[in-house]
Amino acid sequence: MKVLVTVVSKYGSTSEIARAIGDALDERHIEVTVAPIDQVTTVKDHDAVVAGSAVYAGHWMKVAKEFVKGNAHELAARPTWLFSSGPIGDPPKPKEDPVDAAPMVEATATRDHRVFGGKLDKRQLSFGEKALVTALRAPEGDFRDWDEIRAWALGIADQLLADVGA
Repeated sequence: MKVLVTVVSKYGSTSEIARAIGDALDERHIEVTVAPIDQVTTVKDHDAVVAGSAVYAGHWMKVAKEFVKGNAHELAARPTWLFSSGPIGDPPKPKEDPVDAAPMVEATATRDHRVFGGKLDKRQLSFGEKALVTALRAPEGDFRDWDEIRAWALGIADQLLADVGA
């Protein structure tokens, strides 16, 4: 069983989620490749795919949407999961799924789409981004729930192993 975990991340927070997913799959002795989306040329060498994107202003990043659209047929032909990272605060806001998630879920026959909390470190932001988050009163901090991320990934592993055993 070979699984590709691929992601696009602006500041690295979403990439850390992808690595945690890969680590959890590896715990179950599943062969995992974790790679940035812009470095993936094909999904054909993998039995399953987990793809994710950081979310800004309610949307996946462009390169991630292009990856899903360009590989939709191949993704629909194998077990696929999608995840988004971005809501911040306690409770995390926004509560809604990213605007572009539903069409991607449908096009790829995704087994599950999960939204995980994100991280905001104002020191990493450009002047314009700092002005925007200040105007929106966005709370700074790390809102990722590592136990939730690990449990989701282990659930994926369980489904894949059950598929192989069936």
